[in-house]
Formats: sequence, C-alpha cells, structure tokens
Amino acid sequence: MTIAFGAAEAGHEMPFYPSYYPQEITLETVAPGGAAARFADHTLHGYVGGDPFAGKAGPAGVKVVESLGSWVVVTFNPASTALSAPAARCAAARRIVAGLASDAPGFRLHPYPVTPLHSDYLHQADLAERAVAAARGRPAAAEPALRLRARGRRAEALVGPRRSPAGGAWDAVVEEVEAADLRAAHGTAVNGWIGPPWIKEGWFHAWALLAPSIVEAGARRRVDDALGRVTTGSERLEERIARERELVTTLGSGCERVVAGYTVRREWLNDDYSAGVENVAADAQAGLDSPMFIRTVKLKDFPWNGWLTLGLPGRPAAAWNPVGGFTDAAGRLIWTAVGDPALFPEPFNNGWTDNRVRVESVEATGRPIPIPREALVPERGTGVLREVGEGKTARARVTYQVLTSAFHDGTRTGVADVLYAYAFAAAWAAGHDAHVERATALAREALAGVKVLRVETKTLRFGEIAMQYEVPIVEVYLARGGLDPYQLAALAPPWSAVPWPALALMEEAVRRGLAAFSAQEASRRGVPWLDLVRDAKLRDRLTALLKELEAQGHVPPALRRLVDAREARRRWGGLARFAAERGHFLVTNGPYQIHAVAPGRVVLRVVRDFSYPLGVGSWNRYPIPLRAFAGRAEVRGDRVEVPIEVERLERFARDYRIVTEPLSARFGQRDAELPSCRFVVLGPGGTVARAGTARPAEPGVCAVGLHNVPRPATVLVSPSLNGNHVDAQITAIRVD
Repeated sequence: MTIAFGAAEAGHEMPFYPSYYPQEITLETVAPGGAAARFADHTLHGYVGGDPFAGKAGPAGVKVVESLGSWVVVTFNPASTALSAPAARCAAARRIVAGLASDAPGFRLHPYPVTPLHSDYLHQADLAERAVAAARGRPAAAEPALRLRARGRRAEALVGPRRSPAGGAWDAVVEEVEAADLRAAHGTAVNGWIGPPWIKEGWFHAWALLAPSIVEAGARRRVDDALGRVTTGSERLEERIARERELVTTLGSGCERVVAGYTVRREWLNDDYSAGVENVAADAQAGLDSPMFIRTVKLKDFPWNGWLTLGLPGRPAAAWNPVGGFTDAAGRLIWTAVGDPALFPEPFNNGWTDNRVRVESVEATGRPIPIPREALVPERGTGVLREVGEGKTARARVTYQVLTSAFHDGTRTGVADVLYAYAFAAAWAAGHDAHVERATALAREALAGVKVLRVETKTLRFGEIAMQYEVPIVEVYLARGGLDPYQLAALAPPWSAVPWPALALMEEAVRRGLAAFSAQEASRRGVPWLDLVRDAKLRDRLTALLKELEAQGHVPPALRRLVDAREARRRWGGLARFAAERGHFLVTNGPYQIHAVAPGRVVLRVVRDFSYPLGVGSWNRYPIPLRAFAGRAEVRGDRVEVPIEVERLERFARDYRIVTEPLSARFGQRDAELPSCRFVVLGPGGTVARAGTARPAEPGVCAVGLHNVPRPATVLVSPSLNGNHVDAQITAIRVD
C-alpha cells in the first residue's frame, strides 16, 4: 500500500493543499431561539447538537441533518414487589410500550435496542422486526394499573395522562437516554485513540444501555459471560453474529430495562445558494459532532478557505486536555478539529477509515504469530519500554504506515512520540486515575509488542516543487484476534496527537498534585481538572514546571533508550516557545489550532503547513451517501438471487439530483462503483447458518448459495453502495 494524499479542486494554486477547507472556524454558544434568527441573517452556517426549529419544518434556505438521537427506555423500580419477577416485568413492559403515544414527533416505535441506524442491524433484523410487529399488534391492557413516572418532556408526551404524581410510589419510569451521552461514557478518546473498536455497534449500545439496570447476580453473570464471548471474537463471521444475537437476547431476558423506541436528532445547516455550506459529511450516529464533518464542510462561495461559524447550545464546560478532557459536546467538537486520531469511525457503517495511519496489512489466521524478540512492550505501572524477549507469540499482527508531520510547536512527530503513547497508557494503569485506566484498558491489554521496522521517505512532486514526508513503518502485535480486520487495527494503533513533552508535562503536573486528568479524579483529590488552555492559575504553575524540566533536559524513563538530554532540551524548548507565544500548552499535529478563546466563543485557525500529509478533498467520497436497493428475491436451484438497483449522482453547478437505475446499467462502465450485498442465512430456530458479502454478477443480481444449509431457512440480504449501511433496505425470503 502506498501513502495517499488528498487532491484539491480546480482553481487551487497547487494540486495539493494541506489541511481542510475552512481557514477559520468559530464556535459560538447560541441559544436555540437565537439560532433561527442567525440562520435568517446568514451569520450562522450550522448548529451542532440542537434543533432551533423545535421539531417543525425549517424555513427556506436551511437543510436538516438527521442522526440517532436517543433511546426511549422503560426502567422498572427494583423495589417494586409486584414486579420482582422477570415474567411480571416483561408483561408490564409490553403493556407500557403498547400504550405510549407512538405518533409523538421524532419518536419511532422500535422496542429493540439495535436500530436501523446501526450497521449490524442486518444481524438482528428478524428479532427486531418481530419485536416491532408484536408492539404494534398488541392493544394496551387496562390492568393491572401501573404507577408510571416520566422523566423529560418527550417522555411526558409519550406517557400522557397515565403519568403518576411526582414524589409518590412508582413501578416504572419512562425516560430518554441520549446517544451522545452513551457514546461519551464508553468511547472516550485519549490522545488520538478512539475506542473501543466496536463503538458504533448496535450490540455494544444494547449492552451499554441495558446492562447497568441488571443487578441480580446470576443475571449479571450471564450478561458478562455473553459480552466476553462477543468481545473475544471468532475467526468465523457466523459465530460472531450468533454471539451478538445471544448477548442482546440475554440483556433483555429479565426486562429490568426495556427499549420502547428511538428518536432522530435534527441538526441544521445554512443551505443558501451563496452564503451557505456544502460538501457536508455527517455521521449516522453522531451527526455533525464527528471528525468527518469538520474535514469535509466548505463554504459555497469559497473553493477553499473561508470563515465557518458554528453554533452550539451550551458553553464549553469540560477541561481541555487530550487525556481526560474534552468530554462535553463543545469539547468533543473542538478536539475533533484540533486533534488528529489515528483512524476515524466510518460515518455510514461500523468500520474504520485510515486517517493518520495507513493500515498496510492485518494478519490474524488463528495460528500463533511469533513476536520478534527485539519488539518492545511497555511495563505496567512504569511505562518503561522493554524487549519482548524470546518465545512470545501474538494472535494478530497489524502493519501500519504512520503519517507524521510537524507539531504546532515546530518539532516533528517522531518514533519517540508514537511509542510514548503506549508507555503512557501502561504507566497510568495502576490505579492512578480510574478514567484513564478504563479508557486505555483495551489497548493496553491487547498490545503484545510493537516494532518500528524502518522509516521511509515519501516524496510528492508538483512540477519543480517536491515535498518529502517521513513515514515510519510499524508492526503492532496483538494478544487478541477473532475480530474484523479494521477492528483489530483500531485496537492499539501507533499514533500520538500530541508531542511526548506535552504528555510528560501533564504527567508531572498530575504527579505533583497541580491538577488531575479527569473530572472524577479532580473531584476525588480536590485539585483542578487539568486545562491546558483556559486555567490562568494553572498556566503559571505549568510554565514554571516546564522551565524546570527544560533545564534538566528531563527524559521520561520510558524514552531513555530513544531520547538523550540534548534532544530532550530541544523538544522542551519547542513546547516552551509555543506556550510563550500562544498563551497555552495544547500542542497537537492536527489540522487546526486554538487561536482565540472568550466566554461563549472559540476560534480555531487552520494549519496550512505542507508537512501535514492530508489535504482538501481527502474525504469527498462521504458527503452524499448513495444507496442500493433490492428487488424481489427468487429461489433458483440451490441459491437465492436478488436483483439490485443503485443510485447515481448527477451534478448541475452547485445543485445535484440522485437517479436510481438498474445495476445492469453499470456493468461494462469504466470505474463504475458496484454495490455489495451483505447477507445472513438463518436456519431452524434462528441459528446463524451462513453470513458474508456477495459481489454482484450480471445481469445485476446478488446470489446467496444455500448448499448444505438446513431448512427451513430465512435469507436476509442487504445491498449497499460505498459502504453505506444506514437505514439500508433488507429483503427477507423463506426457503423451505
């Protein structure tokens, strides 16, 4: 695999233009009522995390972006003696769900935790559709009477007059669980790692949603065992799907908490012909609060550059540090622009896409893979990098290209920076900060060894101009396998979004009691939550600490085989100069940097440094997700054939239209994008007999073989184009 750089559009002075479209991004706190007026006078380009039009149709000149908003759940009171048995709770749950006002705006009746906005919905579709059909076909029973609470305005509207008075005895509560809150609680980003690798899977959301309400020891043990089987993985896709189905079924068996449905979040963009924005990629689950949005959006009147203004409903409240900070909605958006993760979650499926690493290969054959004795592994508790030694094996090996660049302090991303990320995770695993320990646990436990094979020099030439990039080639050995290749690649990629001196400065500050990485630890210890930008008192103390470390030529113990005192002083000096010039310590190698901060307002400025290896247009395949559709399935001999139709894009200046045509029209066309068809074959009793992906064949059909499949069988087929699995059409056919 070769290094890939983005190409710019016509009109650029060079074929490669580093970083992304807006030259400046302003994030402002704007109340929902004020956002509508700001859209009207074209002083706002987008509103992230809220609906200023309160569920109503937006006016002309704005367009909506929809994503997964929340789950509506029914949680039973564990102290209710009438509902102490699972059978009683499940019966009561059916009555409650059937009695909800399912026509409430924004609510979709769907009593199953895995939704059509999850890529793995195909794996659970028969179970989900059965639950939906049962809820829609069941009249609400009048008795026995249940004492219902409702938490939140939407829940109150759904429950209606059946709501019990606040403060009295209760049997169950209807409430919303925000998808953003659930992701934040279980997918904390630490210094360029976004995890866990199944952060967008429906089965994982089902576990995060339902497991906390299960308190009975035996039931909890069954759930933990089922989760362990899923996360351990399997070399066979069929077995992985069967385990996911088992987990979701186990989670729901006791009805401690049940899902009634989900809601769709609406966010808005200025769509004016001249003053609006275009080329917007939004995540199906995170909406505009995703790395892909910042890296695709551009102003219509600017082929590149321009000043983008985004509104948010709440002020930044979380501290700004790349380890345990940026945990609120505003912080996540800021870190999305300033920090660069190794890989991104794909916006329209549950996979991962390369960003600052390129995945060259993934080897996970089920056989032990020898680890070279000179490979390094960090020591738990100290982070010291030690040789693995003789006779060690791994379950998987991932080879990466690491796309280095300059940090904003003028120093270059090097091997020491990349390896120090692993050392940091190991050093802070021994009870120092529960948040950091939990956030790095999966990567730490998966890492069996890392070896830098070599550092290559890549050259891009544009006429007389040549740009060179240093690209370390790194092998990472993993103690676990049985996952999708890109899930394995996302477990512990070799990357750091900040230079090692910045991490070491934060560590030393925390060790000396000046601050704590996470909000929880700061509260426990009674110290400030570490903020590298806005805490003036802490800034003075960090400045003094930085001078001390620079004078010492301090080298963290983990890096003493890689960095000498002279190099350390140079790196500390770069950080010190940056802090003196910018007034803060948040140094990254990302596409934007913090330029100005004021109450309710943050300005980010682009980094047009030609050492940055990605450029405008790098993600232009994402903004308009096209779909594929399945026709009537037919059994032909020992296989099922499904005819496919596909969408294509026709552009007209700044407008476009989507046209649907038979797949047969694409065969023979040069560079035509062909769909793929994911399928699951269920045998008697819902056993997963076969699963995989079928490539289309002439005359435009996908075929699923049924040889040796026990009957009766149900075949589920879902076609997709360019990996778009969101709200995909699923065709089911029974074969006797």
